Amino acid sequence: MEHTQIMKGQCLCGAVSITAPRRDRVEVCHCGMCRRWGGGPLLAVHCGQEVQITGLDSVTVYTSSDWAERGFCNRCGTHLFYKFKGSGQYAMTAGFFETGTDFAMGNQIFIDSKPGYYDFANQTPMLTEAEVLERYGIK
Repeated sequence: MEHTQIMKGQCLCGAVSITAPRRDRVEVCHCGMCRRWGGGPLLAVHCGQEVQITGLDSVTVYTSSDWAERGFCNRCGTHLFYKFKGSGQYAMTAGFFETGTDFAMGNQIFIDSKPGYYDFANQTPMLTEAEVLERYGIK
C-alpha cells in the first residue's frame, strides 16, 4: 500500500512529535493492561515500522510484556505507542494525531476482558484473548 498522506501529532507539552503514514482504521484493545495504562480501552492505529519520532530524549519506554513495550512522554505523560518487540511495528494512540483523525473502527480485541460498564455502538469484528494470541503466534 502506497502512502501519499501522513499523520502528524505531538504530545501535550510538545517535546515529542511523531509522523506516520496515513491509516484509515483504529483498533480497540480491551485487555486489563491497556485499560490500566490509559483508564479505558486503547484506541490504536497500526502504523507499521514507518514511524518517525522526534524528541526521543523525552520518550520513556516501558517493557510491558514479553512481546511488547509502551512509550510515553516523560515530561507530560502523554501515551505515545505500543510497540511489538519482534517486528518493531508501532501501534500509535489514535488521539495523538492532529491530522488523519477520520478513522473507522476496526477490530475490537480481548473482548472477553472488556468490563460491562462501557460498550461501543459500532458493529465490528470482536476477538477474544485466545483468538488474538493464536492469530499473532503469541505464547
